[in-house]
Parts: sequence; C-alpha cells; structure tokens
Amino acid sequence: MSFRKKTGGKALDVLQNLPRITLANLRPEPGAKKTEKRRGRGQHGGNRSGRGHKGERQRGNRPRLGFEGGQTPFYLVIPKYGFNEGHSRRPQYQPLTLKRLQYLIDLGRVDPTQPIDLTQLVHARGVTIQPLKRDYGVQLVDEGSDIFAAKINIEVQRASEGAIAAIERNGGVITTSFYDPISLGILIKPVPFFMRGQPIPKRMLPGENMVPYYMSAENRGYLADPEEIQQARRALAQKYGYVLPDISKDELCHMLAMRKDVRQIFFGLSPGWVVNMPEKKILKPTDEKLLQYYSS
Repeated sequence: MSFRKKTGGKALDVLQNLPRITLANLRPEPGAKKTEKRRGRGQHGGNRSGRGHKGERQRGNRPRLGFEGGQTPFYLVIPKYGFNEGHSRRPQYQPLTLKRLQYLIDLGRVDPTQPIDLTQLVHARGVTIQPLKRDYGVQLVDEGSDIFAAKINIEVQRASEGAIAAIERNGGVITTSFYDPISLGILIKPVPFFMRGQPIPKRMLPGENMVPYYMSAENRGYLADPEEIQQARRALAQKYGYVLPDISKDELCHMLAMRKDVRQIFFGLSPGWVVNMPEKKILKPTDEKLLQYYSS
C-alpha cells in the first residue's frame, strides 16, 4: 500500500531544521559583492591610480568649462544679435482658452452673472499668475470658440480677434486693460492685502510702448473711445458674419455695462478705500486732499 506524499513536505522539513535568522548568520548572495580594485599600491595595484601619466588630467587641475587653450573662445567669436535684447524685461501673458473658460463656467467656479476679472479667474484655478516672473496677466485665445456659449462681461490683458468675436457673438462684453505689477499682485490675492489694513492704491497707467494697444478700439482697450468701440463691434460682426445682439435690451444690461475706472483695481471698490476684514467694514476717506489724490 503506497502512501501519498505531502506536497512541500521536504521544504517544510528544511525550514524546521534551519536556525533562526539573526544578524549573526545573515550573508549576501554569492556574487552580489565584488572586491574593488586596489589603486595606487605599486606592484599590487598600479602606481598611477587609474589617472594616466602626468598633466592636467592626473593632477586634477583641469581648466574651466569653455576654456580653449588660450585662443578666443567660441562664445566671444560669435557676435551679439538684437533678438535677445531686453528678454529679461519682456512681459508674459498666460494663455486662457475659451474652452477652459466655458469649462469653469459649467462647473460653477466662475459666475457669468457677475463681471469677471483676474480675481475670479485665479480663484477658480483657471490660470496661474506670477508677477515676480514677468507675468502681466492673461491672454484670451480663441481655442474652443465654436463651443463657447456664455454671455459674460470679462476683463483680460490681451485677447485675439477670434476670442473677441466669440464673446460678442453671444451678447457679451470684453475689455483689455493694463495692470502694473503691484496692482496685479493685489488683484490676484486680495485677502492678504485686505488683512494688512492698507488703502487700495491707484492703478498705474501703461508704459509708452503699451499705450497704442490699450487705446485701440479693435483690441477693446480700456483707454479707447466708447464710440469707436461700438463701430469696431459692428465691423467685427460684419467680418465674421453674425448679428450683433442689442445689449441695452438685455436683462443683464446693468452687469454687461459695468466697467472699471482707469485707476480702479477692483469692481465696486475705489482707490483709497480700506477694507476691514475682521469687522467686515469698508472705510472711505473724507479728507479733501485724500479725495483729490485718489480721484481719477
């Protein structure tokens, strides 16, 4: 009569007879450790330590990177070109697509019944602005213009012609405006500024090279003439082949007509006002000199 053998019985017997694992009987796998070659030991390992014979390579005093033995180096032979001039002061604008903007509106992060500026866009995590890295705001691009269907009043720093047409086709309003770095930092992070208890400063005017852009009605600049903007709206509607809606008869007419002053940073808050966050109050200046200073 044959007895059936237990599977794994031999392995269990080996485990039962092996000693308990301790630090005293731990050993690396065979071949895991390899003895290093002894260098600089004369006949027992060479007398050059693997560094060769004499010179810079053996003595460890190699020249700096870019040194070519005394001749004029490559970076001095090539002349300078003008296309890199002023690159460290060149303003940057973070792109914001209409597709992303419609996505934020559909999620409820951005309220289309209120005017939209950088404060709403940054807090909705739609765009990241870093003034210390030469960011001067947002550039609205026309990607997703075929699916954009919101009626909004938005303020950005730059906008393409297709993005302007897509917003105005739905009955919306767009304005391009300039913010200096100090005003931009306050606009994207208003709560820390309000907690300091300082008065809201005046927004600075754009530089000489940016004035033509913000005075252009085709760009919907905040310094442009309102009558010229209306003419530019009609011309753009005729160019893209859509009927321009009448904003004056819209139920959101008051919201769509809201625009900031040239020196104003926040909607509804004038320069010189102090927002008291702990007491939830707004303090307004009454002195005539302060009123004259903060007036536009």
